[in-house]
Amino acid sequence: MNFTFPAIGIIHSCFKEKFGIPRQPGLAPLATAELELLSPYNDRSALDGLEGCSHIWVQFVFHANSRSEWKPKVKPPRLGGNRSLGVFATRSPTRPAPIGLSVVKLDGILERKGKLLLQLSGIDLLDGTPVLDIKPYVPYVDLVPEAINSFADAAPPLIPVEFTTECAAVCCDYRQKTNLDLATLIRQILQQDPRPQYQAPEPERIYGMKLLDVDVRWQYPPSTAGHHILVTEILGS
Repeated sequence: MNFTFPAIGIIHSCFKEKFGIPRQPGLAPLATAELELLSPYNDRSALDGLEGCSHIWVQFVFHANSRSEWKPKVKPPRLGGNRSLGVFATRSPTRPAPIGLSVVKLDGILERKGKLLLQLSGIDLLDGTPVLDIKPYVPYVDLVPEAINSFADAAPPLIPVEFTTECAAVCCDYRQKTNLDLATLIRQILQQDPRPQYQAPEPERIYGMKLLDVDVRWQYPPSTAGHHILVTEILGS
């Protein structure tokens, strides 16, 4: 059986490329996006009552997935990238139907320049992501305190993140201009260690990602054996 679904909206995200996006929603609370509802779904009445919800489910398409064929076994980052699990036991984007599901915080609903927008935070969504559906998060049924996942029973450890003096100054200037705490956002993202777990840290290598309107670059100082990140450059602010 095959089905065709319309995109009801599109994500305008702080994440401009796949590398660096948190592997789960909620890990970077300051990571924000706007969900623009597309015609004919940009009818304000379709959102009546949603303002009473703090969180929503966003069902979306992994539109930037470069692999077209699915495999029954995948190597999730959580297991170091060198152990396989069945694809249906993971949240890998390489699936028979490349559909994702995230719980995100709903910060507001607004209309701007004729567009109907949902303001979101705690997101793990790439800029340009097509959205198939949104649904309210219902705590009394969606929250299952006794739930078990033996392969992901706790959040992974966080890695310390520090900034050079120059980068700290850039973040300070950025906050004065935009009122956004760029340093905290970068720390929330990088402390998850976006480096592929199967890849040993290379002290001389400069890693980077596009975030909002800046390029963030960092290294793993050799004295820390990869257990520490130093933000060395923030360009374009």
